[in-house]
Amino acid sequence: MFNGFCHTVKGASHDVSGTGCQDSSGFKSYDNYSVAVVADGHGSKKHFRSDAGSAIAVQATIDAVSEFYQDQEQFEKSFIENPKKVIRKIEMNIISRWNNGILKHFNDNPVTDKEKEPFDDEQFNRISLESMYGTTLIAAVMTKQFVFGMQIGDGSLVLIPDSCDAEMPILDDESCPANLTASISNSNAIDLFNSFYRFEQPLAVFVSTDGLFTSFKSNDDFLDYHLIISSQLNNSSDIDEIITRNLSKRTHYGTQDDISLSCAFNPGMIDENSGAIVEQIHVNKQRASMHSAEYKAKLHKQKLKIALMQKQNSDQDEL
Repeated sequence: MFNGFCHTVKGASHDVSGTGCQDSSGFKSYDNYSVAVVADGHGSKKHFRSDAGSAIAVQATIDAVSEFYQDQEQFEKSFIENPKKVIRKIEMNIISRWNNGILKHFNDNPVTDKEKEPFDDEQFNRISLESMYGTTLIAAVMTKQFVFGMQIGDGSLVLIPDSCDAEMPILDDESCPANLTASISNSNAIDLFNSFYRFEQPLAVFVSTDGLFTSFKSNDDFLDYHLIISSQLNNSSDIDEIITRNLSKRTHYGTQDDISLSCAFNPGMIDENSGAIVEQIHVNKQRASMHSAEYKAKLHKQKLKIALMQKQNSDQDEL
């Protein structure tokens, strides 16, 4: 019924600096639902275990959704009656599992002298356990009756509905104050989640860390990228290799950040709408070409205006 993938590539800048990859991704497909999830561990000094934190967040999300879906009939009934309430309960479950997971990891792996080295004693003692493992999180869940997503921190969720016009139903980090990134490590994390739901089954839903979005020149280019991937989901036997290669290229020639991309899709709906997807890609290319022509015309007009003003100033100086 469902299929999908997840891929994480290490940022090019991390190769240069010798640091590890802080991103993690996951995907699980079952008969009645699928989960796609990514997490981006914070890269600053005090979050020195964020690579483990992001991996724990991914697993916590998959396990939390699985727990709620143990009683499928009751879960779907509750969701239809009050989706916001159910989503919030899942978010609380994820936070709880993440906190338990990082505590276990911390107890099993005491902080080493090397990890303490960048700090003096006072600085280290001010770092909370949660901050050590700090991470963002984005997840999407597809079922036969509905789709929903949850996000804390930056990154993107892209939905491909049956109209085949890609969209982002969650605004990036909209609940967090300016210049700050929401994190599952925050004490008020439950209030920093953003979410969406639809009572329909899309063709596909994608989640990605911010390293992917920032590698594109525009929002439209970013959305078109997901539609192009959707057109290949059922057609290419080496789709996983293609995506991994493309993500690696994007980090080396783009933002040089870690990139994670995870997807859940319905193979049957992809096949049924393959023609519409190709047509929408064509429409988007025409739109992009038109926007490019309009921009060039506007730029040319501005150059002519500046040249005319310069000539007028020059004529006045001669007088």
